[in-house]
Amino acid sequence: MPKIDVLILGSGIAGLSYALKVGERFPDKTIAVLTKAAEGESNTKYAQGGIATVTDTIADSYEKHIADTLAAGDGLCNPAIVQMVVEEGPKRLNELINWGINFDKSDLGEFDLGLEGGHSEHRILHFKDITGYEIERKLIRKIKQHKNIALLTEHFAVDLITQHHLKLPFTKQGVTCFGAYVYNQQTKEIVTYKAKVTLLATGGVGQVYRNTTNPLIATGDGIAMAYRAKAQISNMEFIQFHPTALAYQFSHGRSFLISEAVRGLGAVLKNEKGDAFMKNYDPRGDLASRDIVSRAIDNELKISGSDALYLDCTTISKKDFQYHFPNIYAQCKEIGLDVSKQMIPITPAAHYLCGGIDVDIHGCTSIKNLYACGECANTGLHGANRLASNSLLEALVFAHQSFLHTLEHITQADDPDEIPEWNSKDTFETRERILITHNRKELQSVMSDYVGIIRTNERLNRAAKRISVLYEETETLYRKSKLSTSLFELRNLISTAYLIVEQSKNRSQNKGGYYNSDLS
Repeated sequence: MPKIDVLILGSGIAGLSYALKVGERFPDKTIAVLTKAAEGESNTKYAQGGIATVTDTIADSYEKHIADTLAAGDGLCNPAIVQMVVEEGPKRLNELINWGINFDKSDLGEFDLGLEGGHSEHRILHFKDITGYEIERKLIRKIKQHKNIALLTEHFAVDLITQHHLKLPFTKQGVTCFGAYVYNQQTKEIVTYKAKVTLLATGGVGQVYRNTTNPLIATGDGIAMAYRAKAQISNMEFIQFHPTALAYQFSHGRSFLISEAVRGLGAVLKNEKGDAFMKNYDPRGDLASRDIVSRAIDNELKISGSDALYLDCTTISKKDFQYHFPNIYAQCKEIGLDVSKQMIPITPAAHYLCGGIDVDIHGCTSIKNLYACGECANTGLHGANRLASNSLLEALVFAHQSFLHTLEHITQADDPDEIPEWNSKDTFETRERILITHNRKELQSVMSDYVGIIRTNERLNRAAKRISVLYEETETLYRKSKLSTSLFELRNLISTAYLIVEQSKNRSQNKGGYYNSDLS
């Protein structure tokens, strides 16, 4: 049984930056960063746009960034959290730069700041159109310089260890976390990781939908584990759909994102007739917030009956496009599209979860010794709809807040003498993987058809009934089958879908990314 001081589940910007800070501050502490996939495979890696931070204090200000964030959140942001995150942003940015992470600059040596929907000023720091990839690879390189930080790949956290497993009495503080049971995908064994402090940085839930910009690993694992451990979870109904994913089916299960910054550079959304339509929906036109643009596109698709609309980039010079968006240019070229002459077919795709595991200003969950950070956490920053490029900012700031709290409390963490090993069971090797793959595909279809951009009460009730059946089928299979990553993921996806549907049913007012036509 590995005994460590700090257990970090997830290897995106939240988990890695937290690990670096704890590792540097406590060289005598043992820290383990676990990821179920290869190192660096995370939602962070696929973030194109950048980090929204106030650096130009002449044209921009904290007040403007705060106002934009509150407007996007549609009245459900926590104003104190918004102010804290925005004002902390430049400090956390400087840490990234000191860690060797690059951001594009102009010929004059100033940051080349991008503009995205919902922002009143140019404030998006970026590295080409692969900002997340640049951050991810540099942080991993930095992590490997610390001997007290272990980065373990192909380790899937199955469940958090709490009093439920230890059969300990509950205290006035409620549930306490003592680490996690982790499936080593190489040895096919469950390993008990005992830890004083655990951080959930497991990313998003995009794979609960058929079309998503998220990678295959985004299956809501941290949220599902926290839910089974009785953590408080909120705002799951607020799923942000990115308006412009490339309308092309790729084999890797992830829709390719066409960054919002492309519209910031002058691209225009058009319907199948070639007409620009966004001014009909919002005076900001193509740079309205994502919830408005996604609903507008969804409505235009329903009017036309077509499968895709178009993003016209032909007014942007080919040289400028290639300079700012080399990855997007290359991807379009690969499927035979010349963006300087042809419009890009686009469709909305599930992109970001605005809610998640409730945390306070220190990143603490309702479970003692358990932190949550990044997309899996509900911090109060996003409210009903995330402002573009605020996600990497949030992850950095709350990783720092969690680190500060860890400094003060790691020595006080409960450390039980004995933790039971994972309950072994007599199992069989299911010969019909179709039972797992079919249920995953059916869940994605149910969520996409009934719990998408626009919902109704009837659709939500239908979704709830079908998810209940999928839950029973999958739990029966889980109790009998041998351990497998695909089965763990399916369980987590079903739990995540259940939370989205139930919290959607409980919402009585349309806000931000949530729209029920029966409430309008």
